[in-house]
Amino acid sequence: MAYDDLRSFLETLDKEGQLLHIAEEVNPEPDIAAAANAAPRLGDAAPALYFDNVKGFTDARIAMNVHGSWANHALALDLPKGTGTKEQVEEFIRRWEEFPVAPERRDNPPWAQNTQEGDDVDIFQVLPLIRLNDGDGGFYIDKAAVVSKDPEDPEHSGKQNVGIYRIQVKGKRKLALQPVPMHDIAQHLRKAEETGEDLPVAITIGNDPVISIVASTPMEYDENEYELAGALRGTPAPIAEAPLTGLPVPWGSEVVIEGVIEGRKRELEGPFGEFTGHYSGGRSMTVIRVDRISYRTNPIFEHLYLGMPWTEVDYLIAANTCVPLYQQLKKDFPEVRAVNAMYTHGLVAIVSTKKRYGGFAKAVGTRVLTTSHGLGYAATVIVVDEDVDPFNLPQVMWALSTKMNPSGDLITIPNLSVLELAPQAQSPGIVDKLVIDATTPVEPDRRGNYSTQVHDLPETAEWLTRLQRLSAGR
Repeated sequence: MAYDDLRSFLETLDKEGQLLHIAEEVNPEPDIAAAANAAPRLGDAAPALYFDNVKGFTDARIAMNVHGSWANHALALDLPKGTGTKEQVEEFIRRWEEFPVAPERRDNPPWAQNTQEGDDVDIFQVLPLIRLNDGDGGFYIDKAAVVSKDPEDPEHSGKQNVGIYRIQVKGKRKLALQPVPMHDIAQHLRKAEETGEDLPVAITIGNDPVISIVASTPMEYDENEYELAGALRGTPAPIAEAPLTGLPVPWGSEVVIEGVIEGRKRELEGPFGEFTGHYSGGRSMTVIRVDRISYRTNPIFEHLYLGMPWTEVDYLIAANTCVPLYQQLKKDFPEVRAVNAMYTHGLVAIVSTKKRYGGFAKAVGTRVLTTSHGLGYAATVIVVDEDVDPFNLPQVMWALSTKMNPSGDLITIPNLSVLELAPQAQSPGIVDKLVIDATTPVEPDRRGNYSTQVHDLPETAEWLTRLQRLSAGR
């Protein structure tokens, strides 16, 4: 089934044994974040967490780790919770082939039940805000889908953006948002500021599970996230019109915050414990003036812990980073077989490919660096043969151990762009990038001695199935 809101998904997680209700009283800090930090360590079937007895709050409901396991991610895509990682990526690719599926506009969104406007806006009355890591510079909203439009072409639905960005709460009606230059919202803001305008935004919190997935998917600039949501759901994504800005927002959100990014205004933001597993320092970031908050009665605040992998964010941005890179590479190189970019949002990407001729794998690797996502994220690309499964790290390490010759298979390209959060960059935003060719040389590349590689016995696949069946029956 397709979920139209967070609450229906939480109900399914509960029925499937994938939601843990913490009934005992907990401290807002550090208990909630520490529990969400710990939860993914329970394994690939780790549950979501639900807190409604938070010390110091009279009426708090906080959901954590909603996407924080492969079991929960599978259920979000309406797959059996035991579906494996590689199979989920393959299914994501299959559903991408149905893209685009136009969204469906609906009336009477549940988030319209309550409203705060103008000087009456007080985000602290609506959300039970907590810090996630002890070095964070304040309260953050880090799993909201932020909606904006291209100011030069606002009627082009493909140029609208639904993205997840970190948002620091600076006051009752003031927020700070980090627009990474490679992301669509940064392009929208640049265009607005060039004409001296503010940029209207709608920030939606507590969304259905597929909206969170597509909002963190690195799509191309003119691709519509709601149209991808429809393809992943197998049915049109429900949306509604935000009353103040007119922006299209998810119909089933818990909270919708509307306002503007104030043009050419910046304030200190951070530090924040980021998806890289490191703190980012304080930086000068954009300021949002909040003009309206709409919210469901008794809203659920969906929050996301992120830190040293693996945490929920790593599950959320795993499959949906692999698939766009795969789709973009296949357009130029149909020989590409699979892409594994699950590691820290694709800062490392592993690509398996057939080869046309010597040097071909290096061309595939450098192409990764010029994809829309690779421009700002891919820092190291490992290319392996088509018979090496990039999701099987022992096989990848075997390829690195036996195929890669440092004298000719390490291609370093200096001074390329990377997001400023990447801690390995010597200058923020600039890094040397590396392509590692761990493929078997083919003509006219005659290096090495690869004429006698061992392959699986023909009966191996049959015996694997038999052994799995026998093991299951023990």
